[in-house]
Amino acid sequence: MASPDPRRLSLNTATVKEQWTLAQAIEGCARHGIRGIAPWRDKLAELGLQKAVSLIKAHDLRVTGLCRGGFFTAKDWLDDNRRAIEEAHELQADCLVLVVGGLPAGSKDLGKARERIRESIALILPEAQAAGVPLAIEPLHPMQAADRACVNTLEQALDLCDALGEGIGVAVDVYHVWWDPKLEEQIARAGRKRILGYHICDWLVPTRDLLNDRGMMGDGVIDLPRIRGSIEAAGYAGMHEVEIFSERDWWRRDADEVLRICRERFASVT
Repeated sequence: MASPDPRRLSLNTATVKEQWTLAQAIEGCARHGIRGIAPWRDKLAELGLQKAVSLIKAHDLRVTGLCRGGFFTAKDWLDDNRRAIEEAHELQADCLVLVVGGLPAGSKDLGKARERIRESIALILPEAQAAGVPLAIEPLHPMQAADRACVNTLEQALDLCDALGEGIGVAVDVYHVWWDPKLEEQIARAGRKRILGYHICDWLVPTRDLLNDRGMMGDGVIDLPRIRGSIEAAGYAGMHEVEIFSERDWWRRDADEVLRICRERFASVT
């Protein structure tokens, strides 16, 4: 299988969140020839929206996604998601990534939580469409169903998309979906229309922390070329976004070293 086009590499700023501000990440991407960036909203707030827009344009970067909206089972979800849509619009982001939220406090009813998520997305979807912001549901690994996202498979996310209609799709993060026996079938189902983002990293064995111990591509057990083949066969032609949460390893390294290795591994193992 041919190596991916290096121009399709994007950096999710979570990968260097402990080392760099958003301004430093923007400048770092430009310095390393990485043409895409996906900011997180806390770093965006620190820098300021208009300053971020200006710097991203000055360095000719594409915003492959804004992280994140969602958490629809939280009390203040509506105002926060409206702000996120406005920010994604100003950044001209390819999508606003939705981490949908887990069980409400005190609840054990997954079905009710999932219905609440569907209703909440239906409420904000017209506003996102009016702003020209595609919404991307990111299914998370089942280990995070209770506290972060009770949409846990690509099939569940696509069922929501089918129910909600236009203006919504999925972000396929290999860390969360690599294990799914229906993955290739559901990627094909999603197709060019529904796949709005593709996030890459690796699954380490053993995993020492369920949230903050992702691996660099090639250091774990995910068959990245196979998944890329499925994504591309489905018609996805967008960027490949490296998103690594790594409290014990990559967040402790020099950020320029991290980006250099991201480029090398993107070319050699994905």
